[in-house]
Amino acid sequence: GLAKTAKIFAFENELGVQSPVGFWDPAGWTEDGSIENYKRRRQTEIKHGRIAMLATMGYITPELYGKLPGYLSPSLGIKFADVPNGLGAISKVPAAGWGQIIAYMAFCEVSSKQGPGTPGAAGDFGWKVLTSSDPAVVKKKLASELANGRLAMIAIIGMFFQEGITGDIWGGLAKTAKIFAFENERGVQEPVGFWDPLALSSSGDVSTFKRRRTVELKHGRLCMLATMGYITPEVTGKFPGYLSYS
Repeated sequence: GLAKTAKIFAFENELGVQSPVGFWDPAGWTEDGSIENYKRRRQTEIKHGRIAMLATMGYITPELYGKLPGYLSPSLGIKFADVPNGLGAISKVPAAGWGQIIAYMAFCEVSSKQGPGTPGAAGDFGWKVLTSSDPAVVKKKLASELANGRLAMIAIIGMFFQEGITGDIWGGLAKTAKIFAFENERGVQEPVGFWDPLALSSSGDVSTFKRRRTVELKHGRLCMLATMGYITPEVTGKFPGYLSYS
């Protein structure tokens, strides 16, 4: 087993080995100790992570900020507003649109050299907007990109399953906009934030929310008194004298 361990240790100082997990390879893909295979997989990881980050933002942003004005396809009369978010968009985008998407993807693949040893293989395509002249800062940013890409890959797959199972991008919380109406109410506190597991506020009815808040305050005050009444006699003792003289 030490031979495999020595090979794995060869990658322990690579970018992306971060706390608290450290070097994590549950499938044992690095057990062969091949540097070429490792770099090929790292190139794939970076590429997939970047795509997943864009996909995740593309999934969420239209729900929060709306869609572009105008037409997606003027010839077919399809507006951007007509295209649903998430998986529903697949059937709405016309064939010519998919052709443009695939053509652009192919252009990205062939327009830069990405063979072993090239900057493209390491994910460097000359886009320096977010970089730095400080090597320590660059290393931190590259590590952050890997971590965020990994999270985004998990997130986008989770979103696909969530929508596929529930039929809703928000996983059954299609009434999210109504729920957001109560997010700034008193009682919404860290770390839980707005917590409504039973979706009692999903109707968005303000009067119902206020009625439940009245009941909550009343019950809370009664419970505080009851709790103190339960504990206090055990701690400080009871009143002298009689509760009932008769």
